[in-house]
Amino acid sequence: MKRLNISIIAFITLFFATASVKAQESQPLQLTLDQALEIALSESNTIKIADMTIEKTGYAKKGSYASLYPNVNVSSSYQRTLLKQVMVMDMGGQPMEIKVGRDNNINASASASMPLVNASLWESLKLSGMDVEMAVEQARSSKIAMVKQVKQAFYAVLLAQASHDVMSQVYENAQKNYEKTQQRFNVGKVSEVERLRAQVTMLNAEPNVSSAENAVLLATWQLKAVMGIALDTEVEVVGDLNDYTSALLAPYVSEDDLSNNSSLLQLDIQDRMLESTIRMQKKQYLPTLAANINYNYSAMGDEELRWFPSSTAALSLSIPVFDGFQKHYNIKQSKVTRNMLALQREDTERNLRIAIRNYNDQMALCIKNYQAANATVEIAQKSYDISAKMYEVGKATLVELNDAQLALQQAQLTQAQAVYNFMVTKASLDELIGKAE
Repeated sequence: MKRLNISIIAFITLFFATASVKAQESQPLQLTLDQALEIALSESNTIKIADMTIEKTGYAKKGSYASLYPNVNVSSSYQRTLLKQVMVMDMGGQPMEIKVGRDNNINASASASMPLVNASLWESLKLSGMDVEMAVEQARSSKIAMVKQVKQAFYAVLLAQASHDVMSQVYENAQKNYEKTQQRFNVGKVSEVERLRAQVTMLNAEPNVSSAENAVLLATWQLKAVMGIALDTEVEVVGDLNDYTSALLAPYVSEDDLSNNSSLLQLDIQDRMLESTIRMQKKQYLPTLAANINYNYSAMGDEELRWFPSSTAALSLSIPVFDGFQKHYNIKQSKVTRNMLALQREDTERNLRIAIRNYNDQMALCIKNYQAANATVEIAQKSYDISAKMYEVGKATLVELNDAQLALQQAQLTQAQAVYNFMVTKASLDELIGKAE
């Protein structure tokens, strides 16, 4: 009996523990903007590829330094003579045949070589370091772009939710108005036309709610896709566009600093790489000096082998004299490429400054639109409340009430759209000036 009670208690404990785990698993992920950014920067394949690129170029840089170390090679060979070569010699007027060679031939050797003086090689190692620097900057650019995409997708969800809230409120108001109209119709205070108009208004508001729900779903899918998580993951976006009004209403300061712009920084790195390339090409005119040492151990014989060691050490000096002006024209090409890059950077900076000016103007316009919409919302809300009360007592028509409802709806959507436009534009501006937060 005691064992039975223990089994029952264990079963009940396991049942409730399993139910608790399933309940936790079924709960959607509460997602704030900071959490969305954190997940995207850790799960996105774009960021993973950028990090792998840095790792790859780091290995390439380390591999380039191998040319400074001795290059050591060991080799061996064995040769079995199947048919010896025959030499014919004239001995006292009589031909004599002599077999040359041994049945077994063994050879083992070790060699080492390294450059002692090679100016162009040393300059090329600097280029390898710049490759790593370029990969790091490109990875930073990918992260900045990812932050912008996540922010904009997150704001899009908030806008869709705000639109859904407005549409739901419109539908609820339409339902209440229809119920009141039906009650008044039942007591003969309104006509059949008035009742039907209220019913049509309610029915027309319902599809807008469904469309708004679908917009929220699509925006959430887009956010999950940008974050790099599975689309079937249940998430619940936490927040509201009103949470960002403080950023919109803060004292506005125009930003135009391009010192951290990734595109310009990458062009600067390319310019330094071309400069180093030109120096490397010029140093190819200089002599190079290399050292080489070789040790050889060989043996030959028919049945008994005899071993013979040998060794050499050498210095190799190479002086370039004439190559058909190849190096000269290579330098000319690199200089022209660098001049082209300078012009490209100038155009890029000019276009970026135009974009910054455009973003700043858009943000200033969003602030004005929000302030106007904010005042309009207050007036429209009062107008709707007054119209609703007047309609209840029969001093306003349903058309007037619907007009007040439509004005309030448009003002609320305009207000939400102004906040959304401001934050989306700010995210684009942050990417332009190189902010990764």
